[in-house]
Amino acid sequence: MIDEIEALSSIYGEDWCVVDEDEKIYCIKISDCLDQPKWTLCLQVILPPGYPAAEPPIYQLNAPWLRGQDYTELANSLEEIYVQNLGESILYLWVEKIREVLIEKAQSSDPEPDIKKTSEEVDEDDGDDFLLDYQPIQEDPIKIVNYITSESQEVDEELPSIHHGNPITDRRSTFQAHLAAVVTPRQVKRVLEKLYENKKIASATHNIYAYRIYCEDKQTFLQDCEDDGETAAGGRLLHLMQILNVHNVLVVVSRWYGGILLGPDRFKHINNCARNILVEYNYVHSVEESSKQAGKSKKTRKDNKKRTEH
Repeated sequence: MIDEIEALSSIYGEDWCVVDEDEKIYCIKISDCLDQPKWTLCLQVILPPGYPAAEPPIYQLNAPWLRGQDYTELANSLEEIYVQNLGESILYLWVEKIREVLIEKAQSSDPEPDIKKTSEEVDEDDGDDFLLDYQPIQEDPIKIVNYITSESQEVDEELPSIHHGNPITDRRSTFQAHLAAVVTPRQVKRVLEKLYENKKIASATHNIYAYRIYCEDKQTFLQDCEDDGETAAGGRLLHLMQILNVHNVLVVVSRWYGGILLGPDRFKHINNCARNILVEYNYVHSVEESSKQAGKSKKTRKDNKKRTEH
């Protein structure tokens, strides 16, 4: 197994990424070989102890356009390769098979892929098991404003320091938060660009983020969030930041999906990662205090609901 990993790392260079060496989780970005690739896919694999002699790799195919029949056909091809090569190392064969499919799509009349991402997990009922239930909160008299910057208006600002939190791993999924102090949308953009230069972060299944900037001259909050395919995760993260009353900060939570559905637990991990790094860098005094604030906010909403019913 070690020889195979070293060989793949040598062959694919920067496209090969080690997500977790101890858990034997790896990721490789595969494209259609064009100068400006149109079709790309990320293959994430977990190599169990019995691989290759007795167990196949556990894999996840990540691409915004890959769903339905396309996914089924490609998965069937990979499983057929495994059956035809029982007991042998097959990752190289898998990668080249995927590349062959991408090249065929690039050369065919297929339209370019839809870049909208979708979540790997869809819950029919998320229930009340989340760390925080997301409901927009009113911030009057401070209003939330939409703020759009054009390229021509942006000035060259210093890149803020970026901090990384301790990862949380649950059932092979790994979550890690990243934080930066920001005071302008341009700084938000620069931090995100810098994070995506890291191939491990760029290979994450989801990079969820939220930020809040207090504009003192206008007495307003500039804030926004991004799910990155993990439905409602960005809104929940922003809601946590509102409850904790933090501002002038960007929080990004990366999730590397491990092949096992976590259900509502994934939202707990996303918010716990975010809360821990906010505590670590003194945006919140302590984890206990932030828990009390979250609980108080939730109780206030329930009390208001009861009074409304009466």
